Amino acid sequence: MPKRLFDLIVSTVGLLILAPFFLLIGLIIKLTSAGPVFYLQQRVGKDGVLFRLFKFRTMRINADKAAAITIGERDSRITSVGYWLRKFKIDELPQLINVWKGEMSLVGPRPEVKKFVDLYSDQQREVLTAKPGITDFASIEFRNENKLLEGKEDPIDFYIREIMPVKLALNLKYIRSQSFWLDIRIIFQTVFSIFKG
Repeated sequence: MPKRLFDLIVSTVGLLILAPFFLLIGLIIKLTSAGPVFYLQQRVGKDGVLFRLFKFRTMRINADKAAAITIGERDSRITSVGYWLRKFKIDELPQLINVWKGEMSLVGPRPEVKKFVDLYSDQQREVLTAKPGITDFASIEFRNENKLLEGKEDPIDFYIREIMPVKLALNLKYIRSQSFWLDIRIIFQTVFSIFKG
């Protein structure tokens, strides 16, 4: 099955089924903290095109101005509801909107913010030849990334030096071996990793 057709079918069905759940989550977010339901962040997509990535808001408004990444599971900027949304990756579900719009795929390299993409080597920039995804090898491998950054003297520097190169290597591995059945396997592995913790 063509990748785009699969993405369109799954995202459409998923959004229709999850619509009541989205409304409930949106209501809880609005009742427990000030700010919008969704957090839209500019990310770099296929061929370097910028787009706005959808997430349920899990932090207090303007919290992203303090740091580009989340540090630890109990980052003080995260709301009480946001903690649970992040723990079970529920905050990522609105990215089905990005998939439906054609900006993302269900499986593909996770899109980064421009400040990190600007640091890519020529070889690493190969990840921009593929449409970014909701999940990939790196999402599974670094499902507890926040814990790795916790306690680091300079978490952003640690991310750039230690985590980002490994993520990009895994992204390139996916691009060079991608197939429909590999995507299915990654989706199931992602679901399993969420409940595994």
